[in-house]
Amino acid sequence: MLRLLTIAGSDSGGGAGIQADLKTFQALGAYGMSVVTAVTAQNTNEVGGVWPLPPDAVRRQIDLVLEDLGVDAIKIGMLFTSSIIETVAAALESGPPVPVVLDPVMRAKGGHPLLEPSAEAALRERLLPLAHVVTPNLAEAEALTGLVLDREEKRVEAGHQLNAMGARWALVKGGHGAGPVLRDYLVGPVERTYAMERIDTPHTHGTGCTLSSAIAVGLARGQSVPDAVALAEDFVAGAIRHAPGLGHGHGPLNHQWGMTPWR
Repeated sequence: MLRLLTIAGSDSGGGAGIQADLKTFQALGAYGMSVVTAVTAQNTNEVGGVWPLPPDAVRRQIDLVLEDLGVDAIKIGMLFTSSIIETVAAALESGPPVPVVLDPVMRAKGGHPLLEPSAEAALRERLLPLAHVVTPNLAEAEALTGLVLDREEKRVEAGHQLNAMGARWALVKGGHGAGPVLRDYLVGPVERTYAMERIDTPHTHGTGCTLSSAIAVGLARGQSVPDAVALAEDFVAGAIRHAPGLGHGHGPLNHQWGMTPWR
């Protein structure tokens, strides 16, 4: 069985973070393991607090998982502080050479910061060079590159700039843009565009976590990056279409939509 590790924050509402990652791994047939970097108090309406773990606790989780269970791919999400970023980067540098998918989580859907401003430089300098794939949304890509992504061609330019910073592949996601069709741009050794009709729903909490986790599963299977992204895009679209409608705000996806009916 494929072994997937998520290094990310906990979402008490279950829609994003390590909860979404583990659900995605399970739905796609992989065994999921988790390293908790921070605990959040949140629901579909708000993030009520963030409490990062000590870096030593993060490193100990990583080391014990790797030395006993092993891993075939790693997904990285919310890290919150520069010290946790440094800790994770050091662990990756000394760990096995497996694909790493980096979702550079900076803000919650409602706007609450999930990365300290002082940690952005560490994210660029320490983790981007270790990423096989980086998956920023438009706001994250702007923050990482300094570009204003108000045109489609600028999004491809941002992808090339992320490549120059060290990420082998960059998937610049267009879901936060306007229009009835959203486009994600994959930039790397080859370029691909993934288009889908926008689904009119508030239940999109955790889409970025789910997408990056599904890409990691594809890479663990030995798929090419373009094929892994295509699988992930299809999985996320189905999970949004079959969302259970929970909560009064930005509700979660249905990660088991292809397995069993939500009950």
